[in-house]
Amino acid sequence: MKIKNVAALVVGVLVVLQVGLRAPASTRTRRAHDERGLSQSAETAILLAGAVVVAGIVVTVITAFVKSKLPK
Repeated sequence: MKIKNVAALVVGVLVVLQVGLRAPASTRTRRAHDERGLSQSAETAILLAGAVVVAGIVVTVITAFVKSKLPK
């Protein structure tokens, strides 16, 4: 996979995460009274796992870029 493709993938993931975090205020307030769904700790664990995946992708992209620039 080329660096540009991986970079586009990372940007796409970040955009999706950003859109998900910007839920309308009505959804956030209604959710406090709604007993359905995941617990706060489960949501936190899922977000943390997503952050770890994004960090891993970034590290992989940077490592591949640096290795491609090293003399052979």
